[in-house]
Amino acid sequence: GAWPAARWRHFRPEGGRVPGPRRPEAVGAVAMEEAAARNGSGAGAGPPPAAPRPPATPEGMALAYGSLVLMALLPIFFGALRSVSCAKSKNSSEMPETITSRDAARFPIVASCTLLGLYLFFKIFSQEYINLLLSMYFFVLGILALSHTISPMMNRFFPANFPNKQYQLLFTQGSGENKEEIVNYEFDTKDLVCLALSSVVGVWYLLRKHWIANNLFGLAFSLNGVELLHLNNVSTGCILLGGLFIYDIFWVFGTNVMVTVAKSFEAPIKLVFPQDLLEKGLDADNFAMLGLGDIVIPGKDTRGGSLGSVPFPYSLKKNTHTYFYTSFVAYIFGLGLTIFIMHIFKHAQPALLYLVPACIGFPLLVALAKGEVTEMFSYESSAEILPHTPRLTHFPTVSGSPASLADSMQQKLSCPRRRRQQSPSAM
Repeated sequence: GAWPAARWRHFRPEGGRVPGPRRPEAVGAVAMEEAAARNGSGAGAGPPPAAPRPPATPEGMALAYGSLVLMALLPIFFGALRSVSCAKSKNSSEMPETITSRDAARFPIVASCTLLGLYLFFKIFSQEYINLLLSMYFFVLGILALSHTISPMMNRFFPANFPNKQYQLLFTQGSGENKEEIVNYEFDTKDLVCLALSSVVGVWYLLRKHWIANNLFGLAFSLNGVELLHLNNVSTGCILLGGLFIYDIFWVFGTNVMVTVAKSFEAPIKLVFPQDLLEKGLDADNFAMLGLGDIVIPGKDTRGGSLGSVPFPYSLKKNTHTYFYTSFVAYIFGLGLTIFIMHIFKHAQPALLYLVPACIGFPLLVALAKGEVTEMFSYESSAEILPHTPRLTHFPTVSGSPASLADSMQQKLSCPRRRRQQSPSAM
């Protein structure tokens, strides 16, 4: 999430692998061949130049870009649905993280520092060792993200008599009254099965770097990002998108930092699809790419019509999802415009340059037409997104000590948790 906007561009790796840096020995071999050719040594005048790669066919390009658009829409749509379910959950550990206006303002600065740091690392240290560390890091993250993604779907395939046991991973710091929870993770046997299946994909990606394994991890990262990150109002979304709009344009058009890092960074932070799939099948090697940041960042606004996890009109009891569908169409329009401009100018394009105006402008035009601009910008979704969080809306009249009031509130809060623990046995 620290590098939110890798770019659209073509990659041409070998053997169906996601592109990465060339190995030092390969670079040395090429240099030796070039030196031999210049010195006249070797067989004849040196090896003949490699044949130019045939251009992608219109059918292959249409299939590749259509698949990328579809893969970008899936985590936004299903992440929005799961985000609403997550918000209504009684389990506080599953609550989405809320991004404040201050977080949104600092995000482009943190992203710029991270991007520049990666650029300097790749310039100073060996790319092979850096990417080895990154591969192990994303190997663990990818397994956890994919397991969390497929868990709701896999639950439908388990039989009713499946022996499902509950587990809890708890790490605490201190003792007695000073004890503080560091990690409190609850899971069951079904989750362990999903974790094992995700580990198979992780090993496949770690060993082969195949584009299908890369996309499975990329989709899981995108869906979890849209689901678990929450914007509670329009102003926060506008600040975030506006800052990343400038960030994207500067690092793509103003410097070569973004392009250099994107070509050197070997991690599932992008969705790829081969343009020569029809000719070479799964071993295709001419890829088009879309960065995950161009999905998650606009997707956090799109999922709620630029208003967070709950669609704006629905949360105001208007029984419609107008702003959600408007933002969804705006995202499709912005992504399609990115592809079109890229082919016109034959140059990598910052997708947020087109996605930000579309995802902000379309809902704003709808609000202007409906006369709801003031209502839109004054809306706060925290009351709806956290319906079970206790809030003191008035001061009750009580006869007793403050301790008795605290005990009564604690009893009310403990009732839903007891009903939640009894629900699995009832099922």
